[in-house]
Amino acid sequence: MKKALALILPLCLFLSSCNWFKTTPEIGVILSEHFKNKLYKDFDTAAYHVVFNRHLDSLQSKLSNPKVIGNFYADDERKNLLVTRFYGNGELDTLKSYLENSKVHGFNPEIFRHKDLDRALAALTANKFKNINEVYPILADLELYAASSLLKYDTFIGYGSVNPKKVLNRYYVTTSRPDSAAMNKVLETKSLVKLLKDIQPAGENYKVLQAALANLEKDPSRNAVAIKAIEVNMERSRWKIPGLNSEYVEVNIPDFSLTWFKEQDTVIHMKVCVGARREKAFEEKQKIYSKTHSLDDKPKNHQTPILLSKFSAIEVNPVWNIPVSIAKNEIYNQARRDPYYLSNNNMKVYYKGKLVNDTDTIQWEKYSRENLPFQFKQGSGSGNALGKFKFMFDNGASIYLHDTNNKSAFNSASRAISHGCVRVERPLEFAQKMVNNGAEYDQLRMEVNLPPVDTTKMGIYRKKLAKKADTLNVFQLKPKWFGTRKNISVFINYKTAWAENGKIEYRNDVYGLDDALYAAMKKYL
Repeated sequence: MKKALALILPLCLFLSSCNWFKTTPEIGVILSEHFKNKLYKDFDTAAYHVVFNRHLDSLQSKLSNPKVIGNFYADDERKNLLVTRFYGNGELDTLKSYLENSKVHGFNPEIFRHKDLDRALAALTANKFKNINEVYPILADLELYAASSLLKYDTFIGYGSVNPKKVLNRYYVTTSRPDSAAMNKVLETKSLVKLLKDIQPAGENYKVLQAALANLEKDPSRNAVAIKAIEVNMERSRWKIPGLNSEYVEVNIPDFSLTWFKEQDTVIHMKVCVGARREKAFEEKQKIYSKTHSLDDKPKNHQTPILLSKFSAIEVNPVWNIPVSIAKNEIYNQARRDPYYLSNNNMKVYYKGKLVNDTDTIQWEKYSRENLPFQFKQGSGSGNALGKFKFMFDNGASIYLHDTNNKSAFNSASRAISHGCVRVERPLEFAQKMVNNGAEYDQLRMEVNLPPVDTTKMGIYRKKLAKKADTLNVFQLKPKWFGTRKNISVFINYKTAWAENGKIEYRNDVYGLDDALYAAMKKYL
């Protein structure tokens, strides 16, 4: 018995050293069966990993998100994950087709390195290897180019090619961008075909823009301006914006309009006035101002910012807390020219928080604009620049929607004329949609001297009018606040081309933001 064991043990060691009991890894089995070629059964995982790591290092400059890819493939079990899952079933060929067809999104397919992926795919498909060692570099390239192309395609089509906050001035909307966890999830997909389908923007607006782009590109030189507008607005449509509720109010700056949407239906639509475009050569003038600190050199920038928030309140008969910039650049000069300007316009002046009783006696020449020690407020009333209504929402730019005492501005075709806030054409109608119920709407109407809709409240209304008309007890109009319905978003947006009834509407690039966005995108187109 002992002699038999002595003979068997060396034999087992010999067979093991000759790899007679070696298990072929999954990739070797798949390729061997796919090509009906036993060569792939010689696949040596350790040898392949050495080649893969070498190629990962050499391709760093060509890969998108190289750090994410490097961390992902630090796990040896993933070093041929995409090829294992998606080569034999043809899904890597599907990825290649999507990359080649990325021009339907306005992109140049080469930015996704589709030719590199194509070459690696073709080399493996040719199946002309003399030994297994020749397979390793092809597999490594195919895996890495597939990962890189997939991540870039997912980002560009699913999230946009640029981060708007890095490109556009006064852009205060949070847009989702893929982080390393999201990218890892993409690389770990179990169905490449489903992932690629899910990436495609599904909105009707985007599809109409795509169709328009395809038609315009039949004559690109003649349609260059329209193509540019379509491409930048397709990019805007790709941005993922969290926090936009199903019911929201959108102000489109280039269209000078406001539209209230509820489940994609239009509730109301009206004109607005938006902020004036900043001065020409703004950047150069800003550099001069940073050196002189003279307000005479400070360039004006009244552009309405792009932002997203939720309505919180309506101020009826609002007080206008005049911004410091307007006080220094406009109110100060008006008060110097006309000593009665402030009192005639119902403006109060405060010095260190205390009311100045007689503003007509202020000797303005003693104070410089740069160090103006006063604060200004315009009281409630018909002459107030904010009109009768102010629609509030949280934001860091002190922007709000409001009524105006200058209704004639809505007759102009171009309405980029304000200091940044948005003037609403029909504020009473807007307020009616904003409040919680009819009772609140009646209260709001009576505050601005309008009779209630509910005729049973006419007695209350007459008492209010009588109180205001009482000459013995001087009535002082004060603002009153009303709550708004919950979760109504306000989205101040910027679109110069969009789909409407199956056709494209174009508007002028009033702030030059298309130019800035196109300059950032151009290398990808």
